[in-house]
Amino acid sequence: MKAPRRTAATRTTSLALAALTALAGCGTGQDTAAPSRPAATSTATTPTPLPTHARTPAGTLLVADFGSDTVTFVDPEKGPVGSVKVGRAPYGLAVGDDGRAWVATADAVAVVDTRTRERIDRIPYETETGPVTTGEYRGGGMGIALAPDGEHVYVGVNVPDRKGALEVIDTGEREVTDTVPVGRRPFDVDVSKDGREVYATGHDSFDVTVVRADSLKPRRVEVAPYGTEGGLGSWLKPHYTAVRPSDGRLLLPFEGERLVVLDPRTGEYDVEKMTANTHQHGVTVTDDGTLFAVGTGPIDPDADEGPSLTVRTKDGRERVVPLTGPHEDVAVSEDGRTAYVTGGFTRDGYWNGISVVDVWDDGSVRRLTAGERPLGIAVL
Repeated sequence: MKAPRRTAATRTTSLALAALTALAGCGTGQDTAAPSRPAATSTATTPTPLPTHARTPAGTLLVADFGSDTVTFVDPEKGPVGSVKVGRAPYGLAVGDDGRAWVATADAVAVVDTRTRERIDRIPYETETGPVTTGEYRGGGMGIALAPDGEHVYVGVNVPDRKGALEVIDTGEREVTDTVPVGRRPFDVDVSKDGREVYATGHDSFDVTVVRADSLKPRRVEVAPYGTEGGLGSWLKPHYTAVRPSDGRLLLPFEGERLVVLDPRTGEYDVEKMTANTHQHGVTVTDDGTLFAVGTGPIDPDADEGPSLTVRTKDGRERVVPLTGPHEDVAVSEDGRTAYVTGGFTRDGYWNGISVVDVWDDGSVRRLTAGERPLGIAVL
């Protein structure tokens, strides 16, 4: 799985499965009914300085502000409560059990103490990525994950117009110790539950690079259930990956139509049917095997469905919750009742907020103003 507490989904109880059983539709498994409560937009609150005696409460959300140079702390009921400058265009983030967040920005990995809301270090990349810029194709860190023992951070570094790199950071020394070649534009990085393997998902190279943590030897596995026709211009590429807790297989959704279930040991994969029929990006999986997949919207508006959140139980039953506007990534509350979906989006059409989805009850959606083009998200 991803690093402990990267999304807090890894600590979700079996309550989520029971909730989803009640939510699952019949027939194809897709519930097309609109949420019973209308979506509402909260009023933004002005972030305030953290008193010296205070600490960030458990359950606070942390988002990476891709449209700015900060991470924002968000009360899931009230909205933003503070921010910390981390560096230009932060993308992904990983949070350890010690409360430290590791944030992949355009030019370095920032280390933030989430308890005191302070940046405590900045670790430049070893890989040359060109000028520090912003936007969808900017160079620098993208996917990031912590080893289960907390001793290493793995960050996927995008090098414009070239293959990417996986940089290994020693969390004790806070420095880059190794660099491994991986695929192009490493949207996501994940670590196996035992910490022995690291997986870098190469968006523009249609692959997952499997890296042994001990030898750092990379092995490329092509993941292209639609084929590779169209190359860099194709929409039908892998984006984000989740590691299934039960057997370590990798789960990669494509277009709300196909779920690739990849065995990283053999490089072989099966394809299962999905029902959302929308372009999909961020994913996470809970301990009970429930998959959450973010739908960003249609490739072809005449044929495809709009933005959504797919909630898929381990036996393949799906609930598709409609969302308003594009979204990017998702995290789940510790009790499994609520999903938080960021509105940042890597492409145009993003919005500055989070959709709060009531997974346990009726699938209703509440829009929460938060951050500036928020992408990566974690529940603290």
